[in-house]
Amino acid sequence: MNSHQNKLSTDKNSQLTANAGRKELLAWALYDFANSGYTTVVQTTIFSAYFVGMVAGAAQGISPGLSTLLWSLAIGIANFIVMLSGPLIGAIADHRACKKPFLLISSIGCILSTALLALVGPGDIGLGMMLVTLSAIMFASGENLIAAFLPEIVPEKTMGKMSGYGWSLGYFGGLLTLAICLAYITWAKQQGLSATHFVPVTLLITAAIFALAATPTFLWLHERAIPVAQPRSLSNLQIGYARLTRTFKEAIRFRDLLWFLITLGVYQSGVSTVVVLAAIYAQEVMGFDTQSLIVLIMVVNVTAAVGAFICGHLQDRMGSIPTLAITLLIWIIAILVALFADKPVHMWIAGNIIGLAMGASQAVGRALVSKFSPTERAGEFLGLWGLVNRLSSIVGPLSYGLINYWSNGNHRMSLLSTLAFFIVGLALLCKVNESRGKAAALMGDAG
Repeated sequence: MNSHQNKLSTDKNSQLTANAGRKELLAWALYDFANSGYTTVVQTTIFSAYFVGMVAGAAQGISPGLSTLLWSLAIGIANFIVMLSGPLIGAIADHRACKKPFLLISSIGCILSTALLALVGPGDIGLGMMLVTLSAIMFASGENLIAAFLPEIVPEKTMGKMSGYGWSLGYFGGLLTLAICLAYITWAKQQGLSATHFVPVTLLITAAIFALAATPTFLWLHERAIPVAQPRSLSNLQIGYARLTRTFKEAIRFRDLLWFLITLGVYQSGVSTVVVLAAIYAQEVMGFDTQSLIVLIMVVNVTAAVGAFICGHLQDRMGSIPTLAITLLIWIIAILVALFADKPVHMWIAGNIIGLAMGASQAVGRALVSKFSPTERAGEFLGLWGLVNRLSSIVGPLSYGLINYWSNGNHRMSLLSTLAFFIVGLALLCKVNESRGKAAALMGDAG
């Protein structure tokens, strides 16, 4: 790469990030704070355990293995849809410079469908699966779109730190939502109310917090992308497909990005499994009740925020690949502890190790894809990041659910597949060249 190309890419990046002040950076990070309540309450803790235990539980004539599989299928279907639509939406958003309107639509969709989950009670399996699928589609679409703003608001050298800030704030958002839900559940139990009463209320609380906390994002975050002139003969859909086709055709120029996306897909399958099935494992294997689950996940959110914050800084200092390798080793240790746990205290230890690893791996992964992406095509490339995340969210939980079904509810056997994802991911990571990947992105900016 020559000095003229370096100057072009630097000037372009400077123009995009020159006006991103602290308030706007906070607005971007607050979206992570806002949507994290959804993942912690719906996918990770309260509703996932409620669905497996009561909505599709033994009282409904459903076997333990089948109820876990149904939950995995609902999440898997959602992620399959987003896997197909995410890159296309990103391409259209880049072309039309409309990430923010798309983000607003996905946010409203997730908030409304989360609130509607309050209508789901024991036996409402079809309704529960439909609303979980819809809410997960909207959540994942919003996650892709907010990530695509990152290359616009900060320069490459601080992407790791900013991504870490976002993930850290996100975990505190999940912590706050869980704390409010726990306070309500504790009060409800004192009044003699059952889960069929207090679980729906926690879903309404989650939807309300999402709506309130996301408001600054839409007030303060600016769309810096410039729309491309659209030929009258082509629709947005046709243009999106055309841009996406070009992205895949040019993939050979971004080989380290593609290899990292493969690596990400493997280890993220393990992460996705833990996110949507950890509470079920703790409930079914270790006997945790709803309150114990919430307290455990609250503590995990704190350690995850610490992990994301530390590794965001560490990534910018020692590089993304070494930092990610360390986090994958931590993941392997955490899963081994959970696998051989026979006392609740062992699950607490495993949970906190998982927290450190989860915050770190997610922050590092998003920032590294941003570093490997040409600035003006961030929506497309982060759409590919979303595609891989969604694919892993299908493969990981579904593999766990199928093994659990075939083994008649043996969660420890299912956890072995999760361990394998992290081991293979660590091996694949060794083939990614960070310097070469960043150089390819700069070449893409230079034209």
